[in-house]
Amino acid sequence: MSRKRRKGNMNLYYMQQGQASKEDIEDRMKRKKAKEREKRIKEMKTKKEDFDIDTETVIQMTNQNKIKQEAEKKKKLTQQEKKRKRRNKKIKILLKTFLIIAIIVGGITFAMVSPIFNIKEIQVLNNQQVSEETIVSLSEIKLEENIFRYSSRKSEEKIKQNAYIEKVKIHRNIPNKVQIEVEERIHNYSVDFLGKYAYINNQGYILEIAENHKKKPIIQGIETAEEQVIVGKRLSNEDLEKLEDIIKIMNIAKEYDLDKKVTSIDISDKNEYSLYLEEEKKKVHIGDNSNLSNKMLYVNSIIEEEKGKSGDILVNGDLNNKFKIFFRESLNV
Repeated sequence: MSRKRRKGNMNLYYMQQGQASKEDIEDRMKRKKAKEREKRIKEMKTKKEDFDIDTETVIQMTNQNKIKQEAEKKKKLTQQEKKRKRRNKKIKILLKTFLIIAIIVGGITFAMVSPIFNIKEIQVLNNQQVSEETIVSLSEIKLEENIFRYSSRKSEEKIKQNAYIEKVKIHRNIPNKVQIEVEERIHNYSVDFLGKYAYINNQGYILEIAENHKKKPIIQGIETAEEQVIVGKRLSNEDLEKLEDIIKIMNIAKEYDLDKKVTSIDISDKNEYSLYLEEEKKKVHIGDNSNLSNKMLYVNSIIEEEKGKSGDILVNGDLNNKFKIFFRESLNV
């Protein structure tokens, strides 16, 4: 190879090597710059993150304060709203109460003055012994009077002043009708009293004193003092005890259809009760209140056997001790 050619090749080699070195340098510079850029970016990110954390903390605190303020404001508004609602509720209640009172007062005023509620009819129910006129008069309730102006309780008490009235209930049938419902006592017996008759019921209440006889069994021999025989009062305790025995006797007599034949009962001695049967012309000596069913059975048999004869039937002994029942005929003179 010629000298000149070798020299040319060497120049070419060195040129290539120089170019390669230059390229390496440029690459290193680029990498360095890239690293520096990455470093700066990283530093910037770090600074940004720190900034963001602080900012976020500040923002969170600000938000919390804001939320707290809003909560407090809302709470105040809620309390005010509650107070306002309570106030409005009280006002509504007062208005409703006033309206109701006004309606009631207006209604009462209308009812008390309107002729619509004037009584047009007074009806008495279940009365047998006391007349309708007497009951209405005792009640002091009048036609054309306002139906709300009388006191039912006072009128009932006045009606019960009549001894025959045991219970009474007054009903207002709006608009203009009054019903007086009564439950009466029934006179079951009469008592001789100063030439008159005092009528009593099974509870011993004196219901009436009259001159006429109402065909009720006459009780003779009472112990009640004359001054105590007053309409509306009761017989003495002694007579009330005897009356209980008489009621038992009469209830058993009813089983044999003898109760309506009894015209008088002597209770002078509680151990020697006696009945008089005017239709049969016989006096029955009952004795005390023992063995009444057996005694009345014998009485009924003797009445049938001794029909048409007057006399005394004696069943006043101890039937459990072999007492002999007998009939003693009256001797006609």
